[in-house]
Amino acid sequence: MSSHEWFDSIGRPQFVVAPMVDASELAWRLLCRRHGATLCYTPMFHSNVFTKDPKYRKDSMVTCKEDRPLIVQFCGNNPETMAAAAKLVESHCDAIDINLGCPQSIAKRGRYGSFLQDEWDLLKQIIGAMSAAVSIPITCKVRIFEDINKSVEYALMLQEAGCKLLTVHGRTREQKGPLTGIASWRHIKAVREAISIPMFANGNIQCLEDVYRCLNNTGVDGIMSAEGILTNPALFQGINPVTWEMAEEYLDLVEKYPCPSSYIRGHLFKIFHKIFSLQENNEDRQLLATGQNLNDFRRVCINVKDKYLPYHEGQLFFDDDENICRHGYNLILPPWICQPYVRMSPEEHTQKMEKKLHSNEDSAVEAKRKCEDSDGNAISRKKMKKLIRIMRRPEKQDNGGRSGEYCVREKCPNPLGKKCVYQLCKKCCKDKCYEENLDCTGHRILVHTKRKIAREFSKELVRKTELTAN
Repeated sequence: MSSHEWFDSIGRPQFVVAPMVDASELAWRLLCRRHGATLCYTPMFHSNVFTKDPKYRKDSMVTCKEDRPLIVQFCGNNPETMAAAAKLVESHCDAIDINLGCPQSIAKRGRYGSFLQDEWDLLKQIIGAMSAAVSIPITCKVRIFEDINKSVEYALMLQEAGCKLLTVHGRTREQKGPLTGIASWRHIKAVREAISIPMFANGNIQCLEDVYRCLNNTGVDGIMSAEGILTNPALFQGINPVTWEMAEEYLDLVEKYPCPSSYIRGHLFKIFHKIFSLQENNEDRQLLATGQNLNDFRRVCINVKDKYLPYHEGQLFFDDDENICRHGYNLILPPWICQPYVRMSPEEHTQKMEKKLHSNEDSAVEAKRKCEDSDGNAISRKKMKKLIRIMRRPEKQDNGGRSGEYCVREKCPNPLGKKCVYQLCKKCCKDKCYEENLDCTGHRILVHTKRKIAREFSKELVRKTELTAN
């Protein structure tokens, strides 16, 4: 079967959910499929671990009848291991993808992802071995080189090696984190015009209009979304739903198809990212950060809904001007609506870091030059640092940098150990135990026990000496 015949057989999908570590698990894939996605990738699996660890394999490769078409993604650098991993999932998916796009430092240490993009001979071996091992297509997800011509040569090499579908992320390996910047659709278009296999584009997708704009500008067969669909699972449906509705629907799916709480927490933080950027929601943000089960996560949804439903239904007026003044946010959409996460540009980030650096240097110089309190009295540098901390965080009540109750010993200013048997700080507890021959299991100070062991050891030593003498 040719690549285009296979692509036709899975419905020529245009709306694609990207492979995302700890984020494109079954429950999330099904949520996105309900709201317009026509193809999903699994999270990236480590081929070496996948082939050797049955538990990892069982926990990772979770799917169901509704979860098709599906592409499983692996990372790795050993052709035999990659082929073996592909063989294990062949009957559960429609194609197998090779991750050649991950730019993170863990990929550099493991020698996979985008850190294989210069090892063309090895990539040919990997694609060849995987293609020979399974009967379904092998696909690749890559990043571009700065040079368009090299990006095109790279794509042609992968196609010639046996790749049946190529996803091109229009950013270089160095474009990540605060330096992500804009993806280059020029590179993507050049690759599309050069290769003949089906192709997806990835990058700059924040809404459905971006999807169609990219399709028209580049001529690709489909659009893959990662960050955009995390903040709005209904992106491919062309709507901006209410956050708590998406969150509750996702939690219902998690109840049916369980996943680690860290995955759930990450998804809800993305969905509620604009809500939690407002200081008035710090309590709910903390609840989500510490939540450990579905009840905790549902409570966050209920709290957000109770607070913002009256605004959404028009019973209360959400004063955008007031929120601009209080929080500095000029919101195009209300914060309770799913919307894109807009990154700071690399130029803005660089300027911000430089400004912060100079500000810190100026503050340090000023602190060294003049250590005085507000009344002009000379104070120590240690005291000055404490005052600076208080000024930076005036909302935090100053209790000497400590919290909770204090040591019961008279005139001791230290906080007590929460598990201390005698309600003392560690120093006072240690003194008490030495003076009174005691143990404190809370502080793990075992003076009495150690002295008892020492006495018994001494007696045993004397006994052995006497036996030897006799």
